[in-house]
Amino acid sequence: MIVATSASRFSRIVGLGEYRPARVVTNDDLAQTLDTNDDWIRQRTGIASRRIGGDEDSVVAMASAATTKALADAGVDPSRVGQVILATCSMTKHVPGGSAQVAHAIGARAAGAYDLNAACAGFCYGLAAASDAVRHGQSEYVVVAASERLSDWVDWSDRASAILFADGAAAAIVGPADSPGIGPLVCGSDGANAQLIGLDDDRRLHLDGPAVYRWATTEMGAAARAVCEAAGVEPHELAAVVPHQANLRIVSSIAKQLGASQAVVADDVVETGNTSAASVPLALARLRREGKVATGDLALTLAFGAGLTWAGSVVTVP
Repeated sequence: MIVATSASRFSRIVGLGEYRPARVVTNDDLAQTLDTNDDWIRQRTGIASRRIGGDEDSVVAMASAATTKALADAGVDPSRVGQVILATCSMTKHVPGGSAQVAHAIGARAAGAYDLNAACAGFCYGLAAASDAVRHGQSEYVVVAASERLSDWVDWSDRASAILFADGAAAAIVGPADSPGIGPLVCGSDGANAQLIGLDDDRRLHLDGPAVYRWATTEMGAAARAVCEAAGVEPHELAAVVPHQANLRIVSSIAKQLGASQAVVADDVVETGNTSAASVPLALARLRREGKVATGDLALTLAFGAGLTWAGSVVTVP
């Protein structure tokens, strides 16, 4: 079980919801316009396909759809939601933000709302903020919606980014609990390497893939162990390891370094691609939907991305 921290009460995830756009783009589809093929992409990233949103799949629309499902899963009426946190880095317009629009769409029209941009780590940071709000009595329930439409920012002629990024959303409802269900946040950053992932002068996503791979496989294994230590959880107690779904090779490396050999390792990236902030909750929701984890299981969440910034915690599966 997760060790307690000082607060007036405890918190946990009480519901999950996911939204995956209908359009599936395979590696063979990309090979029609890019100098690549299915084997080349799979060997380097593990990705076989990704979801790309249609005209109706805005960041706000996808977040709202995922949150509606999460509220139903939790059995929570929207009127009881005190805050809506939208983790995203892909709003085409940053003002106004999307969180208040999500709150309105789900029927939580009196809720506080704010956007959070920590790129791929956004959900993990948002989950910690939601946990604190519940534990200290600021809100009864808090929505953490992570939604990304990265296809708007991808240069589809750039093989390095076009094979990776995708669209989707997932949401978690955080509420009160009798025992700790969300462990302490462990986080960090490396601003010296901020240039490895970002927008270029044409406002298109770029990344130095080999450098990001080296950084992640060097730094995130220790980060995963630190997350477990902070929660008072031994790796062998984990039922699942849910890292950011950036690249299957990175995911596998983190899991191997952590040494949680009996845990299921999320591999949602194979069919979903890299959905930035949405990747961790999408992967966790999939594991639960497919029966690979059960209510009460412990799962490590850990994400890293542009900034470079990273965060993680151990959570109890709802």
